[in-house]
Amino acid sequence: MQILAERLKTLREGRRIYQKEMAELLGLSLRGYQCYETDESEPKLAALIALADFYQVSIDYLVGRTDVPDFNMTKAED
Repeated sequence: MQILAERLKTLREGRRIYQKEMAELLGLSLRGYQCYETDESEPKLAALIALADFYQVSIDYLVGRTDVPDFNMTKAED
């Protein structure tokens, strides 16, 4: 899912965090995390939730179902 890979990279770089730090946060190898950002693999649900919580965005934003990153804004749209 290319949009997920792009958004993960953009969010991480926006916070000036290294891939290695994100890998450690998720309990992954560096290569495992790099695969998320290069669209070679997709995170499991638990990792996706952890990423959304860490970046304070909705899972819908991460996977491209909305372009609104703010979790509270997506809830208000319902």
